[in-house]
Amino acid sequence: MTRTAASPGYDAEVIVVGAGPVGLTTGCALRHHGVSCLLLEQRTEVKAYSRANNLWARPQELLASVGLRDVLAENAYAIHTINFFVNGTPTAPIPIADVASPYPKVLYSGQDVIERTLVSAFEARGGRLDRGCTVIDLAQDEAGVTVVFRRGEDAPDERRRGRYLVAADGARSAIRPLLGLDFAPERFANCMNRQVDARLSWRRSMEPDQLWFFYYERGFAGVMPVWGGYHRLFFLADDTGVPDRDPTLDEIQAVAREVTGDDTLTLTDPQWLTHSRFDHGVSPGYARGRVFLAGDAGHLSLPVGGQGMNAGLHDAVEIAWRLSMTLRGEAAPVVLESYDGERGGEHARLSAQQARGFRWTVYRGPVTDAALGLAAKALPNLGSLLQGTDDMQQMAVAYPTGSLNEDRLSGLTTLLRPGPKPGERAPDAEVTAGGETSTLFRFLTNPDGWTTGWTLLCFDGRSPSARGALLAAVDAVVPWPWVRPRLVLAGPMIEGADAPVLSDLDGRAHGAYGLEGRPALVLVRPDGHIGFRADAGRIDHLVAYCRRVFGPAAGDAEAIAARREPTAAVSGPAH
Repeated sequence: MTRTAASPGYDAEVIVVGAGPVGLTTGCALRHHGVSCLLLEQRTEVKAYSRANNLWARPQELLASVGLRDVLAENAYAIHTINFFVNGTPTAPIPIADVASPYPKVLYSGQDVIERTLVSAFEARGGRLDRGCTVIDLAQDEAGVTVVFRRGEDAPDERRRGRYLVAADGARSAIRPLLGLDFAPERFANCMNRQVDARLSWRRSMEPDQLWFFYYERGFAGVMPVWGGYHRLFFLADDTGVPDRDPTLDEIQAVAREVTGDDTLTLTDPQWLTHSRFDHGVSPGYARGRVFLAGDAGHLSLPVGGQGMNAGLHDAVEIAWRLSMTLRGEAAPVVLESYDGERGGEHARLSAQQARGFRWTVYRGPVTDAALGLAAKALPNLGSLLQGTDDMQQMAVAYPTGSLNEDRLSGLTTLLRPGPKPGERAPDAEVTAGGETSTLFRFLTNPDGWTTGWTLLCFDGRSPSARGALLAAVDAVVPWPWVRPRLVLAGPMIEGADAPVLSDLDGRAHGAYGLEGRPALVLVRPDGHIGFRADAGRIDHLVAYCRRVFGPAAGDAEAIAARREPTAAVSGPAH
């Protein structure tokens, strides 16, 4: 059931502060799940220029799960290759699209384009966006959050109330310090980024399907497309002798010609000339009570690998399904509580990774530069070694210590064929359904129309004797109707099950999960990460997990009513 209006006494079930890409994605995801949402934004208009502009494979998967990926792809360039140069020597290009994802090509657009697209999607879904609102305070109690804002310096205070609040108001977040979650950022000294978005003419390909990166003495540079026929050129380098101001077009062009080795390179029609220095850090927490941080509100990201906005998109999708399940009464407290540890921990990991990469990129020194020059000649795949493809595409994002994880598989078989563990991304694989070739992902995302559905994959391990255990598993999750079972069969067909049958005679799905020869149950979360796995015969473990994560079974009406938010959105599939 979809609700556009909030419950009595509330302006929205969830208030999101900040209407950049992360806040808008959060709002769109909440509306996808049928939750009423109000976005408050300080800016009166979308910024006229782009900042973040790329979408990696894993964030595209998450965007697809809430119906946003394809509309964003309509105004984006698809990138298949990254070219690397080290001190003028080319290394083997990285086939960035060579990843096991339905969306392997990186999308390059522009933040302004992305924001306008998301605003249209949010409003089309019944979301409400209120601009010109500067947040000055908030207060929360056991039933909700009240946010205080003004529409101008001398304007009166206004208040809005929601059950929960998501702060996506950027690096200078007004909400983060109000929660006691502020932090002292670390600054990288003696380095500066200079950047331009402009029309580019040079002797390399003009097709917007590749990226170029250049390691040069005391610096690192990149050339990438921006939607509308423009290119972004950045130069991240030692600041010795560099004026501490925005560069001129002639200055950027001169540096670009030297770094790229192309004396014909010409820049015209600049849309944005800027310079910046680098602070980084992560909030000590991503949640306080009923308030949650998302995107730059929780971290200052370094410009290494284009990871910042993409990490924030993870936040948006992750908090949306948790809030939706909680409001519907489908989740025990552990579901919402897990956001802080999972996303806060991932941001801390990413920040440390970016800091290492930044130091390597900017503070290399002459000895390292010389070694890189030799390595570029000896190791043609050096670019791939410097920038791991899977890591850049965020395919390896995982929550190894997440409180939603439970791994009941053990023994020698697990050691020999471990497969993806709880907290890790559930891999895709080819299967056959109804006589047609398909993929697991088609049966994982919004399963049977449940936007917050969890998918129970019941693998037979190619064993004819697994039938009874798999049917028992299907029956065991009936009390939690948002848990949607699928039979993944490498052995004989099983008739009479109230679940789709996915044929896996070639063992691709079993192999992807390390389950060839082992009947097992794998429970996949709405975000595509594995939550639970166990041997197929241990239905008791499955039921215990469901009770821990979802709370009482559906038959216990009194217990369910006690945990559901009063008059909140009703659970059910969205069609």
